[in-house]
Amino acid sequence: MNYRMTAFILGKMLGVEGLVLLIPMTVALLYREDNFIYFPITSVLLILIYLLLGRKKPENTNIYMKEGLVIVASAWLLWSVFGALPFFLSGSIPSYIDAFFETVSGFTTTGSTILENIAGLSYGMNFWRCLTHWIGGMGVLVFVMVLTSLDDKNSMHLMRAEVPGPEADKLVPKARSTAKILYGMYFALTALEVIFLLFGGMNLYDSIIHAFSTAGTGGFNNRNESVAFYDSAYIDGVITVFMILFGINFNLYFLLLLKKFKAVFKNEEARIYLGIIAATTALIVLNITHIYGSPLKAFRYAVFQVASVITTTGFVTANYDLWPEFSKALLLMIMVVGACAGSTGGGMKVSRILILLKSVKREVHRMLHPKAVHIVRVNGQKISNETIHGVYIYFIAYVFILIGSVIIVSLDNFDFTTTFSAVLTEMNNVGPGLALSGPVENFHKFSGLSKIVFSLDMLIGRLEIFPFLMLASPSLWRRKF
Repeated sequence: MNYRMTAFILGKMLGVEGLVLLIPMTVALLYREDNFIYFPITSVLLILIYLLLGRKKPENTNIYMKEGLVIVASAWLLWSVFGALPFFLSGSIPSYIDAFFETVSGFTTTGSTILENIAGLSYGMNFWRCLTHWIGGMGVLVFVMVLTSLDDKNSMHLMRAEVPGPEADKLVPKARSTAKILYGMYFALTALEVIFLLFGGMNLYDSIIHAFSTAGTGGFNNRNESVAFYDSAYIDGVITVFMILFGINFNLYFLLLLKKFKAVFKNEEARIYLGIIAATTALIVLNITHIYGSPLKAFRYAVFQVASVITTTGFVTANYDLWPEFSKALLLMIMVVGACAGSTGGGMKVSRILILLKSVKREVHRMLHPKAVHIVRVNGQKISNETIHGVYIYFIAYVFILIGSVIIVSLDNFDFTTTFSAVLTEMNNVGPGLALSGPVENFHKFSGLSKIVFSLDMLIGRLEIFPFLMLASPSLWRRKF
C-alpha cells in the first residue's frame, strides 16, 4: 500500500476542513458569540497537520481501489474526530464521545442527536452542526475535490469508494469535472429551497440550516420539535418536495440538463422509488385518517414522514411512534430500502433492492427452465455477475453487522424495539427510530459503548460497508500491495 500518498491526500483533506471551520466561526462572530474562538483553534491544528503531511506530493503517486477505500474510510473518520473538537472544547457538548457521535451523525447525514435542548445550542455551533450535513450529503471527498485538485490522477478511485450505490460513473471524462457538476446541481437545489422557505416565513438563518439538512438528507435543525415547530403546511410541503428531489440519483438531473427527458422517464430505479413513496403514503393515510380527522390532514403528515424516512432525512412533523403498528411497520420497511443510488440519501438503495429481487426471480426461472439464458437487466441494461455478486456480499455483510450491533447495544437493557430500531436507523442513516429512540426522543440515554457502536454503524452505513471492512482488515497493515 502507498502509505505516503495516502498520508498526503489525508493531509490535504484535513487542511480543507480547517478552512471550512472558518465559516461557522464567521457566523458566531456575526451573532457576537464568545465561543467563536474554538473554531480557529481547531482550524489551526488542522492546518498544521496539512503543512506536515499535505504539502509535498510523494514521488510514487499511484493508488488503486484498495487505497481509495482506505483513504475514504480514514478521511470520514478523521473529519469526524477533529470536527467534534469545537463542540467539546466549547463545552457545548461536554463529553467527547457525545461530541463525536453528534459530528458523525452530521457528516453521515444521519441526524440522530444526543442533545436534549437543541434550541439552547449557539448559532455558530448549530450552523457547523447543520453544515456537516451539507458537506457529507454529496461526500467529503467529492467536496474536497471541488475545492482542490486533490489527486487528479487517481480521483476516480476515490469517488467510486465514496459515492453511494452499486456503481459510480463519471458524468464527464474527468472526475474533478464530474464533482463540480454534481456540486453545481447540489448548490442550485439548496439555494432554491432556501428561497422557497423564505417565502414561507422562515428567517434567513433557519432557511439556510434547514436547506443544508434537507439537501444532505440529514435532519438536524435548531428546534427541539424539528419541523413541527413551524406548524405550517406550506413549509411541510416545500421540505417534503425537496427531500424527495434530493433522494433521486443526481445523474438524472444531469440528463435533464442535456434534455434527455426520455432516459429520465424510463429510469427504473426512479420510477420504483417514487412508486414506493406514493404507495406507502396512500396506505398510511388510510391507516391514520381516524387520528387526524380528515384525509387531507392525514396526507400532509403521512407524505412528510414517508419522504423523511425513505430519503433517510429524519425530519419530524408528527410523533409517528403513536401511529398504528401497520404504519410503523411500513416506515421501518422503507427505512431499510432508502433512496436512489447516486443521491444524498442513505439506506440499502432502491437499486440494490431491485437487483436482489430480480436475482431471486432469475433463480426461480432458472429452476423452471434450466436450459434458458437468464439475464438480470435494470433500465434495459445487463447487470454484470460481478455487480450482482457485490450486492449479495453487501447484503450478507449488512445483516451480520446489524445483528452484531444489536447484540452489543442490547447490553444497555432497553426493550427490543428501542434497541433494534436504534441500530437500524443508524446503519441506514435515518435518525429517529421507534420507542425510546423515536422521533421525540434522543440518543443521550445510551451508554458510551453503544454510542461508539452507533457512530461506527453510521459511518459503515454511509460508506456502504466495504471501506471500513478494508480499514479493519489486519492483512491491510501486514501486506505490501
